Amino acid sequence: MPKHLQREIENLKKKLLALGAKVETSVKDATLSIEKRDAELAQKIIDDDVNIDNTEVEIEEDCLKILALHQPVAVDLRFIVAVLKINNDLERIGDLAVNVAERAVFLATQPKINISSDLLDMAHNAQSMLKNSLDALINHDAELAHKVCASDDVVDDMNRQMYLKVQDAILKNPEQITPLIHLLSASRHLERIADHTTNIAEDVIYMVEGQIIRHKTEEYR
Repeated sequence: MPKHLQREIENLKKKLLALGAKVETSVKDATLSIEKRDAELAQKIIDDDVNIDNTEVEIEEDCLKILALHQPVAVDLRFIVAVLKINNDLERIGDLAVNVAERAVFLATQPKINISSDLLDMAHNAQSMLKNSLDALINHDAELAHKVCASDDVVDDMNRQMYLKVQDAILKNPEQITPLIHLLSASRHLERIADHTTNIAEDVIYMVEGQIIRHKTEEYR
C-alpha cells in the first residue's frame, strides 16, 4: 500500500472510531435520561447532534477524496466502501438517540410508568450491540460481528413484547395514554438503533470476509 494511502486510511479509521464513540455516548445518555428522568441530559443530546452530523459529512468527503485520488483496490476498497456505509448508520443511530432523548424530555414531566424497566432492558441490549459492533470494527473481528447480528432478534422480540404491554396498559389506564405512547415510541427507536447496529456488523463482515450477508438467511449470521 502506498504511504499516502496508508496515512489517509489510518486518519479515516481514527475519525470513524471517534464518531462511533460520540454516537455510543449519545445512546448511553439517552437511555440514562429516561432512567433518571433527566430532561437536562436529554436536551444536551439533542443539542450535540449537530456535531455528529458534521463529522459524518467530513468522513464522507474524506472517503470520496481517497477514492478519487488513490483509486484503492481489493481490501482497501472494501474498507472505504464499508466506512461509507458504517458512517451513514452511525449518523442515523445518532438521530435515533435524539428521538429517544425527545421522548425522555416529555416523560420526565410525567408520573413513572411500571413498564419503563422493560424499556431500559431493551436499551441496554441495544447499547451492548452497538459497543460490540464497534469493537468488531476496531479488531476486524468477524465472529463478534456475527454475534451482533444474531442479537438483533432479541431486541426485536423485546420491542414486540413492549407493544403488547403498552397495549394492555392503555386498556387498564386510559388516562396514561400519552406517556405510554411516548414510551412505545422510544421502544421503536431503540429497535431501529439495533437494526442500524446490525447493519454495521454486516459491513464489518463484508470488510473482513468479503461476504455480503444482509440478504441471506439467519444461518449465515
